[in-house]
Amino acid sequence: MQTQNEVHKQELVDNLKMSLDLILNENLQLSQKIDLETLVPFINYIRQSPRIFILSAGRSGFAMRSFAMRLMHLGLTVYFVGETTTPAIQQGDLLIAASGSGTTAGIVRAAEKATSTGASLVALTTNTASPLAKLANHVVYIPAAEKEDHGGDKSKQYAGSLFEQFLLLLMDAVFQSLWKLDGTPAEELWKRHANLE
Repeated sequence: MQTQNEVHKQELVDNLKMSLDLILNENLQLSQKIDLETLVPFINYIRQSPRIFILSAGRSGFAMRSFAMRLMHLGLTVYFVGETTTPAIQQGDLLIAASGSGTTAGIVRAAEKATSTGASLVALTTNTASPLAKLANHVVYIPAAEKEDHGGDKSKQYAGSLFEQFLLLLMDAVFQSLWKLDGTPAEELWKRHANLE
């Protein structure tokens, strides 16, 4: 006998398939909308900066932590803002800040501080008119729905899910491009993987 909280197995499987198809299709469509040429200056900033600081919050922060890890695997000096071992940012450094809305107060304040020291700022956002975008030396516009957008025009997913998912995919693509430019064998990158786990 099926209780009120139980769901028929096939109904659940069908729902999961529809959800997965939705997520994959939305990310594919977004990959065709983004202007990849805007990533060229972003990649050049990364290659030319002696130290890289990464800042993001919430689920976007998880995606950007993954990117920070990959930059470390390439041998770059990279810090995630908010960790106790993150030093002061200085002139010549790079801050990469990801915020779908571009209005997250803590991120905007940190961006203001970074630019006041002479550090460069690259913003990854859905909102080119945001305070974060206006502070940035370069903006990578990701045309996904903001988390406050519940209209369903840009995404049928909840809140900022599409931005957060695509951020991870896009940063992996940036890493792959940097790795190809760098030419370091995978075996060398592997030596930098964590070994105290």
